[in-house]
Amino acid sequence: MRARFVLVFAAALSAGAMITAQAPKRFNPMVELLAAKKAVFGLYAPSNRRFGGGPGGPGGAARPAAPAEAPPQKTPAQLAKEAVDFANSDFIFDGSMEGDFDRALPPFQELMNGMTTAGILIKSPKPHLSHAVVVKTHEIAEDPAKATINIGRQLNLGVTGIMFVGVESAEEVKTGLAAMRFKSKGGTRSDDVGSAPAFWGMSEKEYKEKADLYPLNPNGELVNWTIVESKAGLEKVREIAAVKGIGVLWPGAGTLRGLFSTQQPDGTRKLDEAAWEAAIQKVLAACKEFNVPCGYPASPNDIEMRMKQGFSVFVMNWGDPGFQAIQIGKKAANR
Repeated sequence: MRARFVLVFAAALSAGAMITAQAPKRFNPMVELLAAKKAVFGLYAPSNRRFGGGPGGPGGAARPAAPAEAPPQKTPAQLAKEAVDFANSDFIFDGSMEGDFDRALPPFQELMNGMTTAGILIKSPKPHLSHAVVVKTHEIAEDPAKATINIGRQLNLGVTGIMFVGVESAEEVKTGLAAMRFKSKGGTRSDDVGSAPAFWGMSEKEYKEKADLYPLNPNGELVNWTIVESKAGLEKVREIAAVKGIGVLWPGAGTLRGLFSTQQPDGTRKLDEAAWEAAIQKVLAACKEFNVPCGYPASPNDIEMRMKQGFSVFVMNWGDPGFQAIQIGKKAANR
């Protein structure tokens, strides 16, 4: 009996040690991975399928055509539960607010509410999010003052990352980064915090201390993504990459890729594969030069190749190919 008790007690101690060892160091799982220089893998949030193609995939890749009859529509709560329940993803990404910001904000708020209900906040053994939440914001250069306000509104929902789209200058990035930081931290973000502390499961004071920009603040829990999507941005990619505070830099695999294709007499478009790949490598070279993690919207067919090249953050469309890409990537990264 005593021997059995000793074995059970030893097993309990071992299990406790494993839990302790696996306890997250950071509130934001993406920050923890970036700080450890580990590869990061995530998915676009699941959404109701639309008729036809159109923007929606990583970097603006087209969605597959919808069936003749629209499938049943899922509620934001159901979509949120799907996203949170997929534990193999490090982050949930949403691009809906890149266009009509005011129209897209309320549905996204519903998605955030659903993620809270679905248990995205893990309270034990140490409070942390099961997934980082990253969103696109509208182009900063179009109206910097409005962009500053909108970035604050997005952060007030509790998101942990903002992607700046269509960036063509270092100044745009600096404006956006300042908008992600409270004035007490040297930024331009309003002291209003909205529902963010509730989403993070902490007091307003605790939130304001943690909600700063990593890696500018090593203890910060917010991450910036910046995406280059034009030839003008590509020309200035080195000065963009040199801005301190960018968490991940991306080549725009939809919009930017389209600039390297030409329309053929039969109406189809032909991609200049060599020029497009040169653009990808130019962004990657800038990332390496300025020690910034580089992101890419990979597929099961190219994720291992892009990892070998030096890309370390990957976003995939929701669905089986995306799930498979994460599985392949994590195996290659020994995660």
